[in-house]
Amino acid sequence: MRRTLPILAALTLLGLPTGCGPGPTATSAGAPSTGATGIDASTGTQTPDAPASPTTGDESSADPATQPTTTAAKPAAPPAPKAPKVPALTCAQLSGADLGSPTAPFYDHTDHIPLTDGVWNGEDGTGVELRKPCAVGDLDGDKAADAARAVLVRTGGTGQFWSLVFWGNTGGKPAYRAVVDLGDRTPVTSVAVAGQKATVVWLTRSADASMAELNVRRTTVYKLTGSTVTEVSHADAPYTP
Repeated sequence: MRRTLPILAALTLLGLPTGCGPGPTATSAGAPSTGATGIDASTGTQTPDAPASPTTGDESSADPATQPTTTAAKPAAPPAPKAPKVPALTCAQLSGADLGSPTAPFYDHTDHIPLTDGVWNGEDGTGVELRKPCAVGDLDGDKAADAARAVLVRTGGTGQFWSLVFWGNTGGKPAYRAVVDLGDRTPVTSVAVAGQKATVVWLTRSADASMAELNVRRTTVYKLTGSTVTEVSHADAPYTP
């Protein structure tokens, strides 16, 4: 016993295992841990810890510049104001209208012929009278209703010259445009306006008939352009008084 004790005491002082005391002790709970490595219990070797999984932030914290944006719709432009509608001409208005102008004569009258109650009488014995056949409608495409009416001219003798007169619509008032001579003693029976054309039905005669005879009913379609009237078509049918 005297020889073993000093040896045990020396081993104890050197910190070597003596085979008599308890095994290695664990690290105290208060010691810091790096979390970088682990120890395999079966082999005693160190193993690296698994890498930490990446974390994603809340979608609401994303950069606003990368978020889709919406643009507010522009308010609709207000509709353009409509032009005031021009009143349609009436056949009654023509009773006080003018016939002829320096640029568009009424037969050989280059001055205005003012009608009074649909009649005008000249100093040379010429008389002008509006007749009943009359029609109102757009003749020049401006959507304002114009007018076409039969007019009878007497020259003081036996002649009775029928014509079709056109008036344009200027601010709701009749403005003389043109006249079409239909001939001597060729009465107009009807006038109509449709499709920017005027249709007149009138009585006339064949080339071999006398001036007192009427044996043809003619339907003629006219087109007004400015102060020029163009015949579009005509059709004849036999007429018996």
